Amino acid sequence: MAKRLFAFPDPVNEVAARLVATGVVILATLALVTQSPWLLVLLSYGFWARVLTGPTLSPLGQLVTRVVVPRLGWSPRPVPGPPKRFAQGIGATISTLALAAALAGATLAANVLLVLLIGAASLEAFAGYCLGCKIFALLMRAGIIPEAICDDCADISRRSLSHTN
Repeated sequence: MAKRLFAFPDPVNEVAARLVATGVVILATLALVTQSPWLLVLLSYGFWARVLTGPTLSPLGQLVTRVVVPRLGWSPRPVPGPPKRFAQGIGATISTLALAAALAGATLAANVLLVLLIGAASLEAFAGYCLGCKIFALLMRAGIIPEAICDDCADISRRSLSHTN
């Protein structure tokens, strides 16, 4: 059970990923506007939960995968999981730093980090452009991330024409 609980999905449904990003935009914007550290706790927890388990322990991930996506009836769009997990890791890092800054009284730093997070999540949510996935691809090309981490990313013949990661 533990192996399944802490498994990140591969492939990932791009539709669900973009809807989760929409939720991140909303939550991060609310945190920015209200200056509420509690919203930063929720944001940070959600990212760490998704890094570790995909949608399994993420309330936003559960809402999107179990409630929203099934009701929309849109066809799934599978994309490789490792770049999406990497992107969630970047979000976890930025949201955790924003939380730490806010708790330390560094409001400007927290706000700058939130604006960066909102920008990246907006690119994913509204344009289908995963900034973390692009960084992942650059790191693979540079040999920093081994090709074995994502065989589908390394083998261009396995990618669909619409695949942007």
